[in-house]
Amino acid sequence: MNKDEIFMKMAIEEALKAEELGEVPIGAIIVYKDEVIARGYNLRETKQNALGHAEVIVIEEACKVIDSWRLEETTLYVTLEPCPMCAGAIIQSRIPRVVYGAKDPKAGCGGSIYNLLQEEQFNHRCDVETGVLEEECSRLLTNFFRALRLKKKKLPNEDKH
Repeated sequence: MNKDEIFMKMAIEEALKAEELGEVPIGAIIVYKDEVIARGYNLRETKQNALGHAEVIVIEEACKVIDSWRLEETTLYVTLEPCPMCAGAIIQSRIPRVVYGAKDPKAGCGGSIYNLLQEEQFNHRCDVETGVLEEECSRLLTNFFRALRLKKKKLPNEDKH
């Protein structure tokens, strides 16, 4: 297992924490000089806050640890391709490298729909590594949404009893 896979496994551990809370299982970590300095996972439902994405949470934590808004020399590992909001936060915080697992064909801004992370017109761009432990990351999301759909199907029937 290479370094990116080891760190992605840690992001997956964070995603599992989100899933335990009934959140969409997305996890992220930020690594600085080969050390994990921030960990987080989706908390949108728990906090009822649209900004509760894993990436935003770890960026905020990493800024506190480094005591700077510039997260230079860091790598962000996230289980799902960043959305437009998170891609913007990544660019603004000057994270030089992003590694993600599953592609997001509905909101991905690391290459799927658009590639904000490498947009040449911005003054900061990221190196992007895609597909690290992609199957495992995708399976987490697929299983979560499958279970959610099954639960929703069962609810109307339970009301009739």
